[in-house]
Amino acid sequence: MTILLVEDDKSIVRFVKKGLVENSFSVDVAFDGEEGLRLSIHKNYDLIVLDIMLPKMDGIEVLKEIKNKQIQTPVIFLTAKDSESDIVRGLNSGADDYIVKPFSFNELLARIRAILRRGKVAGSPTKLQVANLVLELDGHRVFRDKIKIELTPKEYALLEFFMRHPGQIITRTMISEKIWDYHFDTSTNVVDVHVSHLRNKIDKDFEPELLHTVKGVGYVMEDRG
Repeated sequence: MTILLVEDDKSIVRFVKKGLVENSFSVDVAFDGEEGLRLSIHKNYDLIVLDIMLPKMDGIEVLKEIKNKQIQTPVIFLTAKDSESDIVRGLNSGADDYIVKPFSFNELLARIRAILRRGKVAGSPTKLQVANLVLELDGHRVFRDKIKIELTPKEYALLEFFMRHPGQIITRTMISEKIWDYHFDTSTNVVDVHVSHLRNKIDKDFEPELLHTVKGVGYVMEDRG
């Protein structure tokens, strides 16, 4: 799952992004309201964490524009504005939750997970499966032939991306934009290294092989057996 963090305090960005990545989320960051609005319009996010006091455009205005464009992504305000009137204004503007700084990361994580659970529609899948490879979305667990496979947060995010698009060719650019932030340098071989590590864990000791290289393009996950 991918979260957009719109926050101008770089120390908070480092703290929150590190915690979210360690909990298997992909995170994009914007340091001002205008960039946050641009990203929220042009990319699909599972949730937005939004400061109110931002350069160029404040968070209330960003949320207003998001709602005007019929974007249904849930939003949590994360802000130092702590008066009752500020909280009421924030929630009345359409935010799904409101957290006051200073804050506990564990509280933020719990609020994020609660909103994501609440947003699931009836009948939405709790797991993804390709052949005998199973990814349990709720518990962030992966099994192959019922054998549990331990993955890093980045490997898990990669695998979820592949398994949500079985049979579809996924380019390195698509991976870098989805799994890394939008400033990621696509000229490096980091994507290939991570995919190689993932393949060793999910394919090396199992049949059939599921993660295939499409030479010069990217990768595809499918059962060719």
